[in-house]
Amino acid sequence: MLDKPTGMSSNKAMQSVMHLFGECKTGHTGSLDPLATGMLPLCFGEATKIAGHLLGAGKAYAAECRLGITTDTDDADGNVLSERAVPAFSAAQVEAAMAGLRGDITQVPPIYSAIKQAGLALYKRKRMGEAVQAPPRQVNVQRFDLLELGADSLRLHVECGSGTYVRSLVRDLGERLGCGAHVIALRRLWVEPFREAQMVTLEQLQTLADAGALPTSLLPLESGLQNLPVAPLDLLEAQRLRLGQRLTAAPELLVGQLYQARDQNDRLVSLAECRADGCLWPLRGFNPPGPVEPALTLSEEVVAV
Repeated sequence: MLDKPTGMSSNKAMQSVMHLFGECKTGHTGSLDPLATGMLPLCFGEATKIAGHLLGAGKAYAAECRLGITTDTDDADGNVLSERAVPAFSAAQVEAAMAGLRGDITQVPPIYSAIKQAGLALYKRKRMGEAVQAPPRQVNVQRFDLLELGADSLRLHVECGSGTYVRSLVRDLGERLGCGAHVIALRRLWVEPFREAQMVTLEQLQTLADAGALPTSLLPLESGLQNLPVAPLDLLEAQRLRLGQRLTAAPELLVGQLYQARDQNDRLVSLAECRADGCLWPLRGFNPPGPVEPALTLSEEVVAV
């Protein structure tokens, strides 16, 4: 997992890693703002097939915010829109304001975001001088915790589902408090299922590259699906699933559940879904490594970022 540095876009960070690995087929699993640091999982080779699955995974963040000031980007990289006095809040008052921002909520993303309208990101439209309005969306916030309350600052912990903007949470919290707020520092702590994965910096990757030890920074493709149950297959079932054919689901498989479909040698065959028609459907098939259990190779790995 890459520990993205501040001041760099996720795409630029990915390009830097690609340069080190010399790998063209690469993807990331959810961008971070330039201001933000922390976990940015990068996928190489066969692992790019699960990038979309990881994009929708839950995430956790540590955020610091400044009270009393709002910006056009909802973070410290933007232009100041307003400044207001900050009352002497108690932790109980902040908690009360945060309560309505947990669970399933409707959130308006920042204008300066990568959300696309008619194929063009909102931030690009805004910079072109267009009048932009971000459409509200439904998001899920599992945790929104106050860690520290200062005179004009807050430290927060956030655990949320895909599509949630911490900048918007902080902006909305500031409005609930009546003084406004914006993010001054943001760090992504983990992305499911990599809660305990070690992150590596670009500098550390360069050191590994110089020592010819870059492969030690990689995790197997299967690690990206470790939170999913296994659907075991026999030889014929594995062959059929690899050909993109659906299978009659075993009775113990649950409708609507995603599975790691594995062959008789416990090799990953496909990301599959059990559907209401009683069948196991392949969603993303993976190239078999061969008849003998192979050594781990770059084409089968995902960078630990």
